[in-house]
Amino acid sequence: MKLLTTLVSALALAFAQVPAVADSPGQGRTARFEIEFMKLTIDHHYSALRMTELAAGTDMQRSPDIAASEGTAPTPGFGATPAKATLDDLKSLARRNNRMQREEIMTMQRFLRDWYGVDHQPRLREDGRAAIAVLERTPAGAAFNRSFYESFSRHHYMLLEPVNGCVTGTDLAHEDLRRECNMAWHNQTADIQMMRTELKKHFGIVDFQPFRGLDPLQPRDDGPRGGGQDNR
Repeated sequence: MKLLTTLVSALALAFAQVPAVADSPGQGRTARFEIEFMKLTIDHHYSALRMTELAAGTDMQRSPDIAASEGTAPTPGFGATPAKATLDDLKSLARRNNRMQREEIMTMQRFLRDWYGVDHQPRLREDGRAAIAVLERTPAGAAFNRSFYESFSRHHYMLLEPVNGCVTGTDLAHEDLRRECNMAWHNQTADIQMMRTELKKHFGIVDFQPFRGLDPLQPRDDGPRGGGQDNR
C-alpha cells in the first residue's frame, strides 16, 4: 500500500510539472517568429476564403439539405457570388477548405491573443489580391476549373515553407501550435496531390508542379493537353 501511494504521488508530481496547455509567450527568437508566422497564416488563409467562394459559390441562407450545390457564406467585405466551378469534386474541395481555413484563422487569432496580447484582423496581402483577381476574371466552367486547380495548388504550396518553420522552430512549450501546423502541412500537401490528379484527369496535364511553370497570373501558352476535356 505504501509503495502504491508513493507511485501515485510521483506520477502526480510528474504531470504537474508538464503544462497541458501553454499559456505564456515564446522565449527568445521563437516569440517574434510565432507572431509573424501566425499573422502571415491568417492573411494567407483569408485570401483562400474568397478563392474558394468563387469556386463553390455563396449562399446567404443555408439549405437544410446536404447537396453538392450548397455553397458557403460570403467572406466579410465581399458580396454573394454564384459558383464558377462546374465540377462537384472541385466545389467539395473548395467548401472543405473554406471551412477548415476559417477555423484555422480563429485558432491562430486565439493563440496571438492568449500568448502575445495581439488582436490581428485578417487582411489581403498583395499576393492574395492577385490570386483572387485571376479567378475573378476567369470565365466560369472548364476554364475556371483548370485555373482554380493551378492557382489554388500554388497558393497551398506558398505556405508550406513557413509551415515547416512552424513545425521545427516554434517554442518548445507550444505543442498546440505545432499540432495545427502538422495538420495544415498534411492537409495541404494532400490537396495539392489531389488537384494534380484532377488536372491530369480533366485536362491531360500530367506534369503540373505548383512550384514551377509559368507565372500563375499569366495564361498558359501551351493550350489544354490531351484534348482539354472537362469530363463532368
